[in-house]
Amino acid sequence: MEDWLTAAARARPDQVALVADEGSLTYAALDERADRRARELAALGVGEGDRVSVTHSPGIAFAELLHALPRLGAVVEPGPPADPPVPAVGVGGTADLGRVFDPESVHTVIRTSGTTGTPKAVELTYANHLASAIASAGALGVEPDDRWLCPLPLHHVGGLNVLIRSVINRTAAVLHPRFDADRLRATLEAGEVTLASLVPTMLARLRAAGLRETPGVRAIALGGGPVPAGLLDWARETGIPVIPVYGMTETCSQVVAGSPGRPLAGVELEIALDGEILVRGPMVARAELAADGWLHTGDLGRLDEQGRLHVLGRLKELIVTGGENVAPLEVEQVLLGYPAVADAGVVGLPDPEWGEAVTAFVVLREPADREQLRAWCRERLEPFKVPKAIHVVDGLPRNSGGKLLRDRLGRAGPG
Repeated sequence: MEDWLTAAARARPDQVALVADEGSLTYAALDERADRRARELAALGVGEGDRVSVTHSPGIAFAELLHALPRLGAVVEPGPPADPPVPAVGVGGTADLGRVFDPESVHTVIRTSGTTGTPKAVELTYANHLASAIASAGALGVEPDDRWLCPLPLHHVGGLNVLIRSVINRTAAVLHPRFDADRLRATLEAGEVTLASLVPTMLARLRAAGLRETPGVRAIALGGGPVPAGLLDWARETGIPVIPVYGMTETCSQVVAGSPGRPLAGVELEIALDGEILVRGPMVARAELAADGWLHTGDLGRLDEQGRLHVLGRLKELIVTGGENVAPLEVEQVLLGYPAVADAGVVGLPDPEWGEAVTAFVVLREPADREQLRAWCRERLEPFKVPKAIHVVDGLPRNSGGKLLRDRLGRAGPG
């Protein structure tokens, strides 16, 4: 497999590859910078098989390292900001740089978000990334002048893959170093991009910031967590082209797109007897496959008659109350449908009578009575799914990718 950046620089040398706060680079310029950075790293002793932690550096510096390390046979480990950075050194070294890679070699080691436990390291190969890019292009389309906006953290698979897919497709990646609702709104409304990757909390904040149009935007891939039905309704009514996507680090990002979701090209889905979603395909990390050949996602779901996936929540997060099973996501979706609720999280807390009590934590955008919220839930849920208690809080614990940290909900500070 030829180096993706080398191929892009040869085919489209003057095409803009990257736009960041520090400036923009063509493919020829990025290729040259990656070469120079690779020789610097070689002078430090980085070589075949080494795993190098890359901090959440500014966009251009991160991209240089992302493409430089494979040329030395090294593995990229995108790390959170607390990780030690790769030191800067003067230009030097005469290392021979690799331009052809074994598709089954490890390209990246990415840590999962750890929303339900300790983060784990997932090894993704060149073949995984290529299959993911091809499948995503089939779902969202690719145009020669595409500019893909990414305000997501680059050490998570969703953000990282914007950089990788853009190089494979020879289009431009537009990076925002952090989420800023006003800046993001201005970028989308100015028609500066054609694609974007967001998480639901970002889109909700864009709605609150007054986003009303996205001229020129073909699709906004919305993933990283459940999407409130009301948010999708608002997007449809406003004409904003939101496409919910489902995926995870172990699947190299998205494997399903749409609401409800259709599997991307090459993706196979199956539902286990206990309701768990099983996935396999060329973008799935090989080491994550179980003995039966499937990735056991830990998510609950069902397939409808058209083969579309409906995600119901996390298997481990099921609340068992009075002998009945409750998926927190279902209760959250109902609460988020109430006009005054800006955010919601549901968890089962120990209860001497019920075993676990369905307990909700909500963030309000305007005053609301708890009993009104419970009445809203009673009209839309079976009785055992209605929260026994609803706590109003200032905010919910979420990671940098916007995912709800459900295990911390009991410490959210009920009011």
